[in-house]
Amino acid sequence: MYAAMAVLWGIPYLFIKEAVDSFSPAAVVAGRTLLGALVLLPIAIRRGVLRPALRMWPWVLAFGVIEMAGPFLLLSHAEQTLPSGLTGLLVATVPLFAALFAFSRGDRSALRPARAAGLLVGFAGVAVIVAGPGLAVGDGALVAVGEVLLTAVCYAVAPFIVATKLRDVPSLGTITLSLGAVGLGYLPVALLTSHAVPTVRSVVSLGLLAVLCTAVAFLAFFALIGEVGPTRAPLFTYVNPVVAILLGMLILGEELSLGLVAGFPLVLLGCWLAATGGIRRAVRAGGHMTGTASTRP
Repeated sequence: MYAAMAVLWGIPYLFIKEAVDSFSPAAVVAGRTLLGALVLLPIAIRRGVLRPALRMWPWVLAFGVIEMAGPFLLLSHAEQTLPSGLTGLLVATVPLFAALFAFSRGDRSALRPARAAGLLVGFAGVAVIVAGPGLAVGDGALVAVGEVLLTAVCYAVAPFIVATKLRDVPSLGTITLSLGAVGLGYLPVALLTSHAVPTVRSVVSLGLLAVLCTAVAFLAFFALIGEVGPTRAPLFTYVNPVVAILLGMLILGEELSLGLVAGFPLVLLGCWLAATGGIRRAVRAGGHMTGTASTRP
């Protein structure tokens, strides 16, 4: 299951890169979320999880905005400029921002010495990547980097909404309703901003992004949480950037810059320290998606 999740949330950056070749960023978001919602809707209806989610619709909508509406658009726009592998690595900074957000909410353990060191190491890795050779700053790359880092902030904050406001709402209901609401919200913008005839490659990529990397990936992630608990479930995310970088090199012909090579291990080490404090935790069985800071694209 870990290997499956590492692939399912390691390949979206490739599909996003291909999709924005023909679709506008808003169209990518609308297509991804609406198709994902349609895949999950029959399952959600059969399990009777939509009604509890509808009763908490303001917080479900807030979750959808922070987890999907903002990040999906930011990633799609950023990948018009950035290589897919670099995007995947920058999204892996989620645990760094999650530690900072937890500390701001009063969790003093979030910045214990090992975790604080992880923050310094991780952000130093980001600085090396951005300032190092290989990133063309003249074509809006720095703005795109900022968009991806803002995505990581959103992904760090969203689980706290689930943990504090949607704890008793079935995750499947929350995800299905959120995807549908975001998709319908972006649909008018998508229709107004997409004028070119999409290529077959972009259409296939968007379809795979919606079905595999959104609907199936969320279902697999919930199953993994039920199997190993919410604490250990996100451990696969440290492999995601490796998958994204390799696919970008092999399929898209992206170059492995010196800055990326130097910053890559620093980012992953920093994220691991910030998320775990360097301590392995025991498995806690069961649970909802509460407090997990995963790097889902």
